[in-house]
Amino acid sequence: MQRTQINKCSDNVFLLREVHKTREKGGVVFELRIPFMTAQRGEFLAVVGLSGCGKSTLLDMLGLVLKPTYAKEFLLSIGTENRKQIKITTLLEKELASIRKKSIGYVLQAGGLLPFLTVKENIMLPCRLNRVSNGNAVFDLVKRLGISDQLSKKPQHLSGGQRQRVAIARALACGPPLVLADEPTAAVDKLTAIEIRNEFKELTQQMGVTLIMVTHNQALVDNVADRIFTFNVEKKSKDHTVSTIYELKKHDRQTL
Repeated sequence: MQRTQINKCSDNVFLLREVHKTREKGGVVFELRIPFMTAQRGEFLAVVGLSGCGKSTLLDMLGLVLKPTYAKEFLLSIGTENRKQIKITTLLEKELASIRKKSIGYVLQAGGLLPFLTVKENIMLPCRLNRVSNGNAVFDLVKRLGISDQLSKKPQHLSGGQRQRVAIARALACGPPLVLADEPTAAVDKLTAIEIRNEFKELTQQMGVTLIMVTHNQALVDNVADRIFTFNVEKKSKDHTVSTIYELKKHDRQTL
């Protein structure tokens, strides 16, 4: 009953049901299974797990750069008029690329900034690619992130925390409905990680942006994320691993 209600919700950003991705290399098979997963507008979802559990594979599928091997349902309502849900598995690569460019922001572990561009040019790049004039909103964004005095610098002259704030500003510059963050605090100290987490959550909530953040550090998101997903990893054989994602209930968060 609950799943049906979520599926009909106009604020639902995506819904995945019975989605599988199988990857094979040198006879070694890794299979990621997603029985059921949703996210709604403005939610902060955390995905927690150790290396090799499938976090990056999940982000690549949500970022529409990796197609599932099988999907009973893979519905998104981003980059569409009136937030109408569309079946991702039916789209051509050109259509997927258009959604990625216009509707999905991405923050990489080390920022992923282009070294030959200034901070301002890096931040404004998505707006230029989408031919969007969003100067006032971006100015407010960089001011709130405390990097307005860094705009003329190149990324190599910034601290780790400053680079991540620039990456966040770039991801949010065009106001995408979905932002994916891959270990955005892994390269900074604990205090800076907490500051970045808080700034990220506050900005995305106020903008109505859905944030999905991958991290290996559950303590960083325990009392902050709206929902937390993690993985059950099983070795079916020496050469076959199955990782199943599931939602971690609140009373279990401290015991993972």
